Amino acid sequence: MKPTTNRMLTRIKSVYMFIKENGTVTTKDLVDEFGITPRTIQRDLNVLAYNDLVISPSRGKWTTTQKKVKIS
Repeated sequence: MKPTTNRMLTRIKSVYMFIKENGTVTTKDLVDEFGITPRTIQRDLNVLAYNDLVISPSRGKWTTTQKKVKIS
């Protein structure tokens, strides 16, 4: 696996864990927490949403779904 791919997957996992631990968070919360651009956060959230791991109950807010996840 490329180092950039590994870094991206690690970041996405961290984003998911942050949302899970904090309940509903805003996109700005994630930008502030991870120190990356809103566009990068949006791409990460799109990956998580595509895999049915997070949903956006209202514009700009995110929460995890009930889908079971095994984190290694």
